[in-house]
Amino acid sequence: MPHPSSASRRLTIADVAQAAGVSRTTVSHALNDRGQVDPETRARIKTIAANLGYSPNLRAQRLRTGRANSIALLSSMPFAVAGGPSRLGFLMEIAATATEAALRQGLAMVLVPPLDEAQNLLDSLDIDGAVIIEPVADDPQVERLRKRGVALVSIGRQPEMNPPLAYIDLHGEEAGELLLEHLYAQGARRIGLLIGSQPRHSYLDMNAAYQNFCAARGQIPIIEHADEAGGEAAGHAACLRMLEAHPDMDGLCVPVDAFAIGAVQALLQRNRRIPEDVKVATRYDGLRARQCDPPLTALNLHLEQVAALAIDLLFEQINGDGKRLRVAAPMASLVPRLSTQTG
Repeated sequence: MPHPSSASRRLTIADVAQAAGVSRTTVSHALNDRGQVDPETRARIKTIAANLGYSPNLRAQRLRTGRANSIALLSSMPFAVAGGPSRLGFLMEIAATATEAALRQGLAMVLVPPLDEAQNLLDSLDIDGAVIIEPVADDPQVERLRKRGVALVSIGRQPEMNPPLAYIDLHGEEAGELLLEHLYAQGARRIGLLIGSQPRHSYLDMNAAYQNFCAARGQIPIIEHADEAGGEAAGHAACLRMLEAHPDMDGLCVPVDAFAIGAVQALLQRNRRIPEDVKVATRYDGLRARQCDPPLTALNLHLEQVAALAIDLLFEQINGDGKRLRVAAPMASLVPRLSTQTG
């Protein structure tokens, strides 16, 4: 039976204990699946609590445990790159799976968009931890959260970080090699690289793969940088510069999909056929790559698994038993499309 005054006040753990004829401690252990409570008693207490309509006082629970039971997902990539068409880009694909994985750990997830007005939230968000996507060197978001003592994990290693963040290794150099080798196998011999100017590890890894590729084949590197904030327009302008300086370029590796779309527009503007004259490949197999005309060869980065691994790693960090600093993501797999293949 509900407590006589339960209609006018919030039910407490004491009400459940009284109805079940056990101590408050036993109720707490039973409802939180802790302690030494036999399964039959645990199940009975949960049934009584449900019948009474009891729900935990989250504010009191927060004070007692010191946990907010919530985490944040953030990225320093601007929406011009991270959002994509209809905001369904790299960031949102990770967010969809990360939210589900967080809930399985009993955590709610807050998405902090890469907007200037959202950054002030980092000082006040009540969170236990955060996952940051491909942070830059000396990323201000990382610094602000670390000063607060918030547990952190990055998807992709943060360059030059000391002490290093625990991270999910996306195998950037291997991914770059996969794209470059595919372009070469399709007949491209003067391959250019168009990457972001920001100090992200994915760009550093791609540049390393490209330099090694060129050295192994005796090709003089063709490299152009673009600012992420410019999105597709920045990719368009960078590609025009490359064509002006290297009119014989017949292959283009553009890891950032927004830049790749701009590059395709620039090539078509200069009457270069894709893939007959110039073959184009990008890194992220998202909506941009699939809807481009022609569709872009890209990499399946297995982001669902990446997001789940990041949440598991962050949960370890929050619980204080995180000994792993690096977790390997699945290796990327090539998704060939018309932008590199004739016929």
